[in-house]
Amino acid sequence: MLTIDQIKAPISAEMDEFERRFRDSMKSSVPLLDTITHYIVKRKGKQMRPMFVFLSAKICGGFNDSTYRAATLIELLHTATLVHDDVVDDSNLRRGFFSINALWKNKIAVLVGDYLLSRGLLLSVQHKDFHLLEITSNSVREMSEGELLQIEKARKLDIDEEIYFRIIRQKTATLIASCCATGACSISQDPETVEKMRKFGELAGIAFQIKDDLFDYENHNKTGKPTAIDIKEKKMTLPLIYALKQSTSSEKRHIINIVKNHNTDNAKVKEVIETVIAKGGIAYSTEKMHEIKNQALAMLDSFEDSVVKQSLIGLVHYTIERNS
Repeated sequence: MLTIDQIKAPISAEMDEFERRFRDSMKSSVPLLDTITHYIVKRKGKQMRPMFVFLSAKICGGFNDSTYRAATLIELLHTATLVHDDVVDDSNLRRGFFSINALWKNKIAVLVGDYLLSRGLLLSVQHKDFHLLEITSNSVREMSEGELLQIEKARKLDIDEEIYFRIIRQKTATLIASCCATGACSISQDPETVEKMRKFGELAGIAFQIKDDLFDYENHNKTGKPTAIDIKEKKMTLPLIYALKQSTSSEKRHIINIVKNHNTDNAKVKEVIETVIAKGGIAYSTEKMHEIKNQALAMLDSFEDSVVKQSLIGLVHYTIERNS
């Protein structure tokens, strides 16, 4: 598996310039906002989404100012959703650091998220990047719908595999799809090429989310994600959905009762995890993840081999082989 630095190599100069532009995009005349955005920038993640933007643009022919704005818009949007998610989830930690709401309380966190979103919108409008705005606005709509659908289904725990894939396509995959689509359309005017890259990103995003769901059942100390957090939050993920499908009616009722009413009882949660493993939920989900990963990579078959293409392939592999 390629390392992040190896994946980033063909776009390292662009990523350095992007970081400068991203910092500039968040500047404000309000000292409190500047303090908070500085805190956000200092604790940035792996920046996989801007990498998807630049690699998608380069595989389609290059990059330009519109590509930088696409990457900045996506990262502003992504950061805004993370800030808002921490408020919704009442989470005090993000990537091992205190979340914005933990340090500055919910009201300020919501306003900071709104500010970041507005900066992205203004960046696009000021440069008349309406094609980028259309793609990303659709993502915001889908992410909101996916989150609300998951909350609705968590009440009844009646999520089947079809609904599960609809939720993760909207909640997670749509933003990766937007990365690849905006990267492609910043360079290419060909709708077929843009759609191909959008679909590539969507499939890569679905595989990414299945990997994230598998962390719940893996005893990795490095994940930073508490074991069984999804079960404790009554989230029906693919391993559990498959296990329920393989269970008898009485077994199914027993498992759902634990998830619904005893999800904070570690002994009972352990029972659910053991059942999921025994029923083949992990094996099935892992196989499905690789199947979807291969579908994503097949979308790149029509592009000539290059270091950029190898980096995109490496980035997809990284998303499903990562430990955090």
